[in-house]
Amino acid sequence: MPDHVIYLATIWILPVIVAITFHEAAHGFVAYLLGDDTAWRLGRVSFNPIRHIDPFGTIVLPGILLLLRAPFLFGYAKPVPINFRALRSPRRDMVLVAAAGPAMNIALAVVAGLAFHIVGYLPPTSAQWLADNLKNALILNAVLAVFNLFPLPPLDGGRILVGILPKPLAMPVARLEPYGLVILIGLLIVLPILGAQIGVDLNVVSRILAISSGAIIETVLHITGSA
Repeated sequence: MPDHVIYLATIWILPVIVAITFHEAAHGFVAYLLGDDTAWRLGRVSFNPIRHIDPFGTIVLPGILLLLRAPFLFGYAKPVPINFRALRSPRRDMVLVAAAGPAMNIALAVVAGLAFHIVGYLPPTSAQWLADNLKNALILNAVLAVFNLFPLPPLDGGRILVGILPKPLAMPVARLEPYGLVILIGLLIVLPILGAQIGVDLNVVSRILAISSGAIIETVLHITGSA
């Protein structure tokens, strides 16, 4: 295997594992604090990545998209099991549990931004490797936070939307959950490919996500003094 491929693997694998693991563990931990111990009992409030990785969603699907040179890289981890009826205030607490994942990713992005300050104290080779890891961690966590806040179930943003909307409006949104993955693939992958075939830019959702995550990255770099 070429050295550059090995290097790329070492600067992406760790940020991906940390971002996914902490995101999912945050959901389970907040649910536990709010009265639902389902994830806790099943061992999903854990920093062990094996407990959160979905073989297809975390490995196979992103790999296929990379090979196909898809316009947007997409993947997912095992959803953390939450019994919303066990929460002390189901509608309010559903919002808090859903928001915990993206909030954790924002926190990890801030930690990455702060950690840039120690790069200059390391030997050049180590400094470059750490800087690349931190850069990827910052980008990945910002993108994950924005992507998961997309207002469509089963993403966190969809759950938040269901929790804050009046019940007559929340129910139709909640019923979209079984079709959410198909809708996402259509919006992020199929639609842009079709648009490229007919000469029309239909990559609107991906562009919005890119702009939003870029704004988060700039903000984090500014507040951490790493810009």
